[in-house]
Amino acid sequence: MLAYRPTCHRCLRPASHCYCAHLTPIASRTRVVFLQHPREYRMPIGTARMTNLGLANSELHVGADLDGHPRVRALTDDPRGAALLFPAEGAVEPWALPGGPPATLVVLDGTWIQARKMLARSPRLQRLPRVAFTPARPGRYRIRREPAAHCLATVEAVVQVLGRLEKDPDRFLPLLRAFEQMVAQQLHDKATRPNPYFHAPRRRVSDRERVRAMLAKDRERLVLVHGEANAHAMAARVPGDPELLQLVAERYATGERYEAVLAPRRPLAPSVPSHLELPAGGFVDGEDARAALDRFADFLRAGDRLASWGRFTLDLLAAEAFPAPNAINLRDAAARALARRPGGPEQASADLAGNDPPRRAWTAGRAGRRVAALATIVARVLREP
Repeated sequence: MLAYRPTCHRCLRPASHCYCAHLTPIASRTRVVFLQHPREYRMPIGTARMTNLGLANSELHVGADLDGHPRVRALTDDPRGAALLFPAEGAVEPWALPGGPPATLVVLDGTWIQARKMLARSPRLQRLPRVAFTPARPGRYRIRREPAAHCLATVEAVVQVLGRLEKDPDRFLPLLRAFEQMVAQQLHDKATRPNPYFHAPRRRVSDRERVRAMLAKDRERLVLVHGEANAHAMAARVPGDPELLQLVAERYATGERYEAVLAPRRPLAPSVPSHLELPAGGFVDGEDARAALDRFADFLRAGDRLASWGRFTLDLLAAEAFPAPNAINLRDAAARALARRPGGPEQASADLAGNDPPRRAWTAGRAGRRVAALATIVARVLREP
């Protein structure tokens, strides 16, 4: 039977390490809005939640991209003014904000890399004036490595900037009691732990092994597919996007096959026979597109995953109202297995096959050759004959 440590449902810390007794919510004129990266939310020694609990006029929202969040939009559009706490070019000391103290202070919580990515994804945050400050005292976040000596924990930064915005530096210092208690508790645990944790070095899993595991998991429901199009040169000025003209598929685990040559619905591009390596007459007498796709739907089974080279075939199917949202991109898989750009499917299959003969095409034309190449790629990644 598993035993679980009692947890405080307010601070989410183990009950033995709860810091709530050191937090008495402090009122502030400025509303503080924490936008926390999802990975930081899982950090047991993060301080954004602590600061949120210690400020009566604050909110915390979790997400890597919160531009569409209704509450975040309302707060950043506050007509009384909002500012972003972020030390970067154009940031000013709190007292130097041109519009005076803002009603809302937005704080990004995460590592510096996470915070920069959150800002880069958000045009809304990029429009806010930025606040920065020179710390009055060095940080005391001794249980977590900071990128530079002047960097502070979120709670330390908020305490100092609120003190300057509201011209009352001492009023927010009680927030640091919980922070200092947490740091002291962690340092004590580290010093007195009888059997320090030993993290055995983990064997690094190669990209090729990751691809092998992914394909092995889906092996029984993998359907290799390749489509060819009726596509005119731009100079021909034929209206419309490329249309599906040939579809070839093979169920990898059983070898079941599907093939359709479709009748073109627009004039056949002059280059099609040579590019697809099939006679033009075969397309003129081709199958109706809807009938061919109905046959393909019957060929597929529930839970199947289409595997194609890039997105082109999937885009052709989507244009025919036959989407494949759960598809596998074998070009990406080949690139990871080869640890370089794979070239075309035939080149990638030859490189992965090495001295072994590649699989033979079971139907004519470029489509048949390419589906055979996809089968070779999957087989060699899975180490199958």
